[in-house]
Amino acid sequence: MKHHPYSLRALALLLSYPDQELRASLPQVLDALDAEALVPAARRAELRALAAELMRTDPFEIEARYVETFDRGRATSLHLFEHVHGDSRDRGPAMVDLTQTYEKAGLFLAPDELPDHLGVVLEFASTQPDRIAREFLGEMAHILQAIFSGLLQRGSPYAAVIAAVLELAGEKVQAVEIQPDEPMDESWAEPAAFDGCSTRGQARPGEAQPIHIVRKNPGNPGNTRNPDSKGVTA
Repeated sequence: MKHHPYSLRALALLLSYPDQELRASLPQVLDALDAEALVPAARRAELRALAAELMRTDPFEIEARYVETFDRGRATSLHLFEHVHGDSRDRGPAMVDLTQTYEKAGLFLAPDELPDHLGVVLEFASTQPDRIAREFLGEMAHILQAIFSGLLQRGSPYAAVIAAVLELAGEKVQAVEIQPDEPMDESWAEPAAFDGCSTRGQARPGEAQPIHIVRKNPGNPGNTRNPDSKGVTA
């Protein structure tokens, strides 16, 4: 695997929030990908199509679409530990361990940055020697395949970015089967406080509170929306 710091950083930028500053920098992002030419030409064409859509579409629509794509439901979340640990207590220690890995390599995060965000992961990988970067990204290939598959099912052009990451890691890009999961807004919703409804586990006043034990499935979560790939190839 050739050294590709600019390609990984360019892909990290393409996965960041599409505000005005990012959209203005997209021509330079594409130039960096073309200059290194490590991402296959066909994939770079898909990335140019994504950038063109980000630049020509109404900014409010683009930003709303980004939030809908990455912040609603775990299937396409860019926070990698969402796919591994969900909301379990294991996520906290994993975040600490990853942060320490970054700091040992000289990368210190801003207070508002989370270490498991894919953009941060790519920034870190871009600073590492080729073998370490490839192994590091290869360890999370199964998560990236799941995210790619979720984006593909949604018909999101962002699937091309995840596919490019997998290709730089030396992995074969392929859609995998994913299981539907409840959107985050619904799974985090609290039951109404005063209506006495017990349909979501809250008993009526004076009744015994039932205890529900739920075994979490540690497999890859997913979202089964329309599978139109919009030209993104595996």
